[in-house]
Amino acid sequence: MKVYNTLSGRKEDFAPGDPVRMYVCGVTPYSECHIGHAMSYIVFDVIRRYLEFRGYRLRHVQNFTDVDDKIIARSSQLGISAKELAEGLIAQYFADMDALNIKRADIYPRATEEIPKIIEVIEGLIEKGHAYHAGGDVYFRVASFPEYGKLSHRATDEMISTEEATGKERPMDFALWKAAKPGEPHWESPWGLGRPGWHIECSAMSLKYLGETLDIHGGGQDLIFPHHENEIAQSEAFTEVTPFVRYWLHNGLMQLGEEKMSKSLGNLITVKEALDRYSADALRLFVLSSHYRSPLTYTEEGLAAAERAVDRLLRAADRQDSDRPTTIEIESYRQRFMEAMDDDFNTAQAIAALFDLAREINRAAEEGQSIKEAQKALLELAEVLGLTFRGYRFEVEASAVIEAAARAGITLKKGVEDEERSTDYYIQQMVDKRKELRARKEWADADKIRAQLAELGIILEDTPQGTNWRYRR
Repeated sequence: MKVYNTLSGRKEDFAPGDPVRMYVCGVTPYSECHIGHAMSYIVFDVIRRYLEFRGYRLRHVQNFTDVDDKIIARSSQLGISAKELAEGLIAQYFADMDALNIKRADIYPRATEEIPKIIEVIEGLIEKGHAYHAGGDVYFRVASFPEYGKLSHRATDEMISTEEATGKERPMDFALWKAAKPGEPHWESPWGLGRPGWHIECSAMSLKYLGETLDIHGGGQDLIFPHHENEIAQSEAFTEVTPFVRYWLHNGLMQLGEEKMSKSLGNLITVKEALDRYSADALRLFVLSSHYRSPLTYTEEGLAAAERAVDRLLRAADRQDSDRPTTIEIESYRQRFMEAMDDDFNTAQAIAALFDLAREINRAAEEGQSIKEAQKALLELAEVLGLTFRGYRFEVEASAVIEAAARAGITLKKGVEDEERSTDYYIQQMVDKRKELRARKEWADADKIRAQLAELGIILEDTPQGTNWRYRR
């Protein structure tokens, strides 16, 4: 196996410890999770699933940053405590992730429950000259760590600090402990009442639950600087052990239009909203059809296509078995899948192998061959990607679409021989005909087409870019 390490900027042979110690940065619960979060956790869920499939044992930790400026501000707006806000959104997080079939981590530490460990690490950094106390705050002394910038591959003088604070020795120094402000959550410390800074929380929690060296540290590319850069500095300065992390893995970001999807920008679609319209499998397939390090642009068309693609896999998995010997070389597809995943978790190529296997299953079924073992392989590999095939309507046949078109007064052009592709072809013809009718303002006839497709469990969604269709779940 080879994985791309952000630290080195290249693919490296994967040689972890046993168990593989994996830490993934969790959410800051001040609003609902959006599909940008879903993208990251789907990616790392599949990485975990594949490592387990390959026989590795894992210890997986994912934190909650349950005290933060944004949580405090949001709770104040709502007139509730920061704890109440965080607890409610953490519960919603688990509901969202369970709905996406994301396996739960072994441990979910919360910053507010790890204050003693956080204070221990800060005290150690002060004793070693890497941090200093300034008026109730504590800052990390960036100049004391010569390798600062090695993850983001930037020199210190090229970096800009986003922290506004007084009492710093240098602008790039960052907060480890923040003095309490009136009305904020706070804890006792050697430096007075206060709360931890964001970066130190992950260092303390990963050290406590996974030890001084992690095998995999994951998160979105937006966390490389400053968060993960600061984690390296704190952790290696405190333990004097290098490396803090063997393999840094970062997923690309979900975009909506030209910008990344984020809570702060407000251009987001929540997981809940997405799951109201599309299945969890469609969301997974949409994410995994691109390489995890690439950016991904959310589109309704892309999700609708993913819904149909999952349906095609399910149809192959659900076909009736026969008795004649099969000519499907099952192992070759398994090997292709594994070769793709061994190459830095290339899920796009792994999915291509699944669809090729599905086509072979359909071909063999048409020829009366036994497809049972091939179907088992398809389901096994699909499970590695976290696909469940739950709740789909997949029984629509090409003949049923032709009959529905006739009832709507439409004659369709003959489709291709492949049954599943032919079905999609006929459906698209009906969608295109409806578009023509709508353009001529022949609304009644257009509505007949929508109604006939709806009876087959096919949903039309009109958007400014055109009409998408998908199977009802």
